[in-house]
Amino acid sequence: MAWLEIVDIVQETYEIILTWRKIFTQIALSLILPLTFIFLAHIEISNLLFGNFFHYLWLLHKNDHDQDLQKFDEFSDLITPKWTFFWLFNISYIVFLFVFSLLSTSAVVYTVACIHTGREISFKQVVSVVPKVWKRLIVTFFCVFASFFAYNLLAIFAFILLLFILLIQYGPYGNVNGSIFVVFFAIYFIGLLYLSVTVQLSSVVSVLEESCGFKAMAKSKALLKGKMLVATIMLLLINASLVIIQQAFLKLVVHGVWFGMVGRGILGIVCLFLLLSFFLWQLVLETVLYFVCKEHHQENIDKSALSNHLQVYLLNGYVPLTGKNVELENLEV
Repeated sequence: MAWLEIVDIVQETYEIILTWRKIFTQIALSLILPLTFIFLAHIEISNLLFGNFFHYLWLLHKNDHDQDLQKFDEFSDLITPKWTFFWLFNISYIVFLFVFSLLSTSAVVYTVACIHTGREISFKQVVSVVPKVWKRLIVTFFCVFASFFAYNLLAIFAFILLLFILLIQYGPYGNVNGSIFVVFFAIYFIGLLYLSVTVQLSSVVSVLEESCGFKAMAKSKALLKGKMLVATIMLLLINASLVIIQQAFLKLVVHGVWFGMVGRGILGIVCLFLLLSFFLWQLVLETVLYFVCKEHHQENIDKSALSNHLQVYLLNGYVPLTGKNVELENLEV
């Protein structure tokens, strides 16, 4: 049953993209293409600049233990500037990836919502709306980040506590059953997966509803009740697809020296196109899942109310009067 629902959602996603391919092509080329290029360029540049970086770190650590001061100083002088550049490079990458992710999410979710309500939509409108929508997404992003950070911090604390208890019970050289660690990490990854699934619709909620931040996360969790299996399978498929494309680029382009420069260039373009299509498909898919969850909970999607909510972005926050508002205003006069 879950697989049939997923097939229907995927089919609906493709139909939306193909029917409105002109505007989605414009969004993809202007916002998602830079995101895709940054993602793949980071893999390639990291390999060129830092391919032997961690090997040097190991040598530095080894010579420190061997107390070979001359070699230690040599490796230290070699690694220090690379270490600084390594962090600056990755921080810059995260910032650019973050910005274009928010811009792409804002544009795609707004576009799909306009299509759903039957509103006329143009690329010019999308571009004008994006800077107003992504501010709400920033709040949601940092709340999601804080949740994952707190979860991992709690997991680290629990793991240290587990080691302390085992140390007291078995001593430093005791024979500890390895299944204890298997169970611990199994619980950790199940919890991580659950958290990832429950916040899956947070970005869509932030654009299409008044909620953002932790409220958007709570709304996402509420919407996914009854659809957790579908959402979990979809999340795993999404991550699996991303890993396959990433590994294909790494093996065939970054390390695929046997293909030659021309062959690697062609394969790089193919990976770029696949990743571009994947990012677009993922964002449309999540928005379609949002509407499916709304229908599952029998939450009537008032298209006129949603349309007015979307229009607010175009009117710089001005809420258009409804027919009922106009009638009340006339009575007061």
